[in-house]
Amino acid sequence: MFFPRICLLLSLSVAFTTVTAQTYSNRIVAVVDGVPIAASEVRDTVNAQEQILRYQFQNDPARLNQELAAVRATAIESLIDREILLAEFKKIGGVIKAQYVDDDINTIIRESFKGNRDAFVDELAKTGMSVKKFREQREKMIITNVMRARNAGENPPPTPREVEDFYNKHVDKWREGDQIKISTITIPKFSGEAGSTPEKQKKLAQELRSKIVGGGDFAAAAKAYSQDSRAENGGSWDWMAKTDMMPAIANAAMALKTGGISPVLDQETSYIIVACDAKKLGNAPPLEKMRQEIERMINQQKSKENIDKWMESIRKKHVIKRF
Repeated sequence: MFFPRICLLLSLSVAFTTVTAQTYSNRIVAVVDGVPIAASEVRDTVNAQEQILRYQFQNDPARLNQELAAVRATAIESLIDREILLAEFKKIGGVIKAQYVDDDINTIIRESFKGNRDAFVDELAKTGMSVKKFREQREKMIITNVMRARNAGENPPPTPREVEDFYNKHVDKWREGDQIKISTITIPKFSGEAGSTPEKQKKLAQELRSKIVGGGDFAAAAKAYSQDSRAENGGSWDWMAKTDMMPAIANAAMALKTGGISPVLDQETSYIIVACDAKKLGNAPPLEKMRQEIERMINQQKSKENIDKWMESIRKKHVIKRF
């Protein structure tokens, strides 16, 4: 009797899990003008974008985490805006040719998958998404891009002062030959000790940073707690080219003044504290060489501001409910 009872309990458990999953997938998270947006649609949209991002940034974990976080955080609002733009597109009698969608998908395969269509299909399959479903999503995305572009507005040419200010603000991005000397404290998310959790490890990293910022000795803390190859040296590294470092570490160090301490950086497997010991700045291209590129970037920025204002105005014309 015991064995059949166990089987019954397991069957009920599986059935309950299946029903729960289906209930979640069918749950409505928002409605736009009577058109429902289901949790499953949010999931499918996020999954499709995530697989492309994972392939595209497979060698840059920090950038990957940043992009994934942005996709997840804005998924529902992005779908709400998409439904609004689809409705606006329908009002003007818009039509998207099939060739446009084909070209869009081929561009993704060429740029993100090095032209390997099989790799593209495999990445979609990992999320349970068919090429047909992905194509439908891309068509909707093309429509939203068309509608945004129609309302980007005509911007006057950037003034010389705008160009100069933009250059000075972003010159760090264009400079070449930067070298940095840093020290690090690396706290693994999984220490292997009983009762240890990523949350507890993050708290430890934050406490260490607070003590260091308050006057504590960085090298002593690194020797006592850090789990990277430089711990015995007090976390100190030799001079390194910025381009040879992990982007998240390099960017954090470059943003600091000499002697500064970074916030706790959340990396894929660890929490890292960076101290900027010294910097040798390379050479930046002259303003005149960057002028056309800067003018283009300023125009893009202004267009985005115009689109954001337009989106804010048309949202008021649609009935939106969030659950």
